[in-house]
Amino acid sequence: MILADPAVPRAAPHRFDPSVLREYDIRGVVGQTLDTADAEALGRSFGTLAWRRGARSVAVCYDGRHSSPRLAEALAGGLAASGIDVVEIGRGPTPMLYFAAHTQGVDGGIMVTGSHNPPDYNGFKLTLQGAPFFGEDIQELGAIAATADYEYGTGTVERISVFDAYVARILEAVAGERRLKVAWDAANGAMGEAMAAVAAQLPGAHILLNETIDGDFPNHHADPTVPENLRQLQAVVLAEGCDLGIAFDGDGDRLGVVDSQARILWGDQILLLLARDVLKRNPGATIIADVKCSQVLFDGVRAAGGVPLMWSTGHSLIKAEMKKRAAPLAGEMSAHLFFADGYYGYDDALYAAVRLLSILQTSGESLADFRDSLPPVVNTPEIRVPCPEDRKRAVVEEIKGRLIAAGDVLNDIDGVRVSQDGGWWLLRASNTQDILVVRCEAPDATGLEKLKERVRGELRASGLELPIEAAE
Repeated sequence: MILADPAVPRAAPHRFDPSVLREYDIRGVVGQTLDTADAEALGRSFGTLAWRRGARSVAVCYDGRHSSPRLAEALAGGLAASGIDVVEIGRGPTPMLYFAAHTQGVDGGIMVTGSHNPPDYNGFKLTLQGAPFFGEDIQELGAIAATADYEYGTGTVERISVFDAYVARILEAVAGERRLKVAWDAANGAMGEAMAAVAAQLPGAHILLNETIDGDFPNHHADPTVPENLRQLQAVVLAEGCDLGIAFDGDGDRLGVVDSQARILWGDQILLLLARDVLKRNPGATIIADVKCSQVLFDGVRAAGGVPLMWSTGHSLIKAEMKKRAAPLAGEMSAHLFFADGYYGYDDALYAAVRLLSILQTSGESLADFRDSLPPVVNTPEIRVPCPEDRKRAVVEEIKGRLIAAGDVLNDIDGVRVSQDGGWWLLRASNTQDILVVRCEAPDATGLEKLKERVRGELRASGLELPIEAAE
């Protein structure tokens, strides 16, 4: 659709900072590595690629960061300049953008969000023609912009609201009449308004924390996978005698949960509870989880009549495999939880929260009971081992070669996950940072130390050291 009329203004080539075009999204520091010129160029390049693939319309949403409205405006301008019709749905969480992409007859969507990062960060999450947009596709956007190989046209810009429809769709998942007392923490992130609207229509008593969207995140960092960010929620759960507490990250696609004793349930534990419920209606179904998840999850899915599938870390990779295998449920240790059972197959933390509450509302089991029923294991958090970008994957291959030669039992879908002495350890190269990621799990503390010592030896054989804090 490139117009032949020489009077039509042509855009200049644009080069993104090399650090912002990441594996799963586009992300940078506003005013340093990312700004409105990048947003406009992204709109032009994504619009160009979308047009060439047959797409004609794209939804745009933005989170509560101070920089998000102006980035969204520049983005929409770039999309329209490439001939794409833009449907602006305003401020909201990332799952609301995905909802619009599935329900508004558009061909794609772009979310302006810095996710769980500090306030000065921002970025973009993309979807096109019902599929995640990542990896080589993101790199292609950079190539289009660098050569100004754009399509040109005059797309329309329409403003609509899908907020009420989104909230109503979430509420369709509510089941059970048992009245629970629940504390909710939006961390002043983009899920705040939708969280409040849903909680107001649920049975039971609900205490809202930090539901006001505020780009300064004044109360705590918006990442529920970091324990210190759950302290406020834990204190309220204990003080108010709540049955559980629920937390969200900055853009609402990841979930945090604590039980009535303020104990944290991690992403793989939440996934197991959800999987047991899904498998009641879908016996024999495949449940997908990433390589960082506990063996307790994979064994629990099998015991519940499901087929556990260990897959690569990365929400875009998980979503793609989920769609390929028609799996009803998938998740990551990072608490991205994906429902195709009764939903659209993307990661929506508010929907996952309502499904979790519905399980509790229809059963006599408490969340604390569920947590106590899990087999006891000890494990490490993610241990990050600094490693040069051009060396990290080579190190994994070196170690993999030694493991195979030694006859170890391993899974190599994403790095190496090694079964040893009733436990396991994982080594994988990060897709987004110059680090290797290590995680270990064992039946007891003695076994865990043995696994860590094995990892330490393998790293040393490749010229790296396990960080000192990992020895604690």
